[in-house]
Amino acid sequence: MNTRERADAARNRAKVLHAAEALFAERGAENVTMDDIAKAAGVGRGTLYRRYPDRAAIAVALLDEHERKLQEQLLRGEPPLGPGAPPAERLAAFYAAMLDLLAAHGHLVLGSEIGHQRFGTGAYGFWRAHVHALLTEAGQRDPDGMVDVVLAPLAPELFRYQRERGVDLDRLKRNLRELALRTLAADPADHA
Repeated sequence: MNTRERADAARNRAKVLHAAEALFAERGAENVTMDDIAKAAGVGRGTLYRRYPDRAAIAVALLDEHERKLQEQLLRGEPPLGPGAPPAERLAAFYAAMLDLLAAHGHLVLGSEIGHQRFGTGAYGFWRAHVHALLTEAGQRDPDGMVDVVLAPLAPELFRYQRERGVDLDRLKRNLRELALRTLAADPADHA
């Protein structure tokens, strides 16, 4: 069986993704319908739905490339984002990188990670495994219970809410850096 994508299918995929990215950036993913995307891409609804069952699937496809780059940095990049730095520094660097991702592509994240759907994405599973490893390395007593709590400040809805309230990106980074350093303090007495 040939798994290569047909040339017309590849062109349609590119048109759909290009149109969706522009519409999501302009209106916000929650304000774009599948019909809007099909019309902007110049493809039929059937063509659109054959590849993407819903708007979230399109947002996931758009986000995939950006998230893969960050995942690669976490696995093989330079410290403190990559291996070799203390867990608290790595968590602070991860928070900063995620805030940059949300700032640049928040409209896509909001389109793909709505409510409970956030926890089912492959990217969330990767972020969860990364943070769990940092918590474990730092000697946290309950990494399984803490991991989602530590990831909660990165919820796309919270990020958007904070930005709408006028909290700038540098301030968010400083606050999450402090949270990372306090959460993964080497000595539990440092948490006081």
